[in-house]
Amino acid sequence: MTAEGGAASEVVLALSTAPDAEQAARIARVLMDERLIACANLVPGLVSIYRWQGQVQEDGEVLLLMKTRRSLVRRLKERLPQLHPYQVPELVVAPVMDGLEPYCRWVLDETVG
Repeated sequence: MTAEGGAASEVVLALSTAPDAEQAARIARVLMDERLIACANLVPGLVSIYRWQGQVQEDGEVLLLMKTRRSLVRRLKERLPQLHPYQVPELVVAPVMDGLEPYCRWVLDETVG
């Protein structure tokens, strides 16, 4: 399956971070219940170094790797800040250029958009 057609061209990978596994799981479960994402992988042990309000910060976080459909990105951008404890939550979306057709079809089947 290539990006020129089929399910892979409709799938995107959305990345966000949360302060801990409990918050990450809560966010992921709500987004799944609302069918905005098909699944989320929670990757603990992330260390983020960033500048916030003029100060360099270093914090432990949990990475959320969320799979969804391109047409749901706008709704995800609206919903994530409502669920997230951060004043400015991270949300970065990348296209899926290629993937196994059955998996990409499953992502589309599990989301509503």
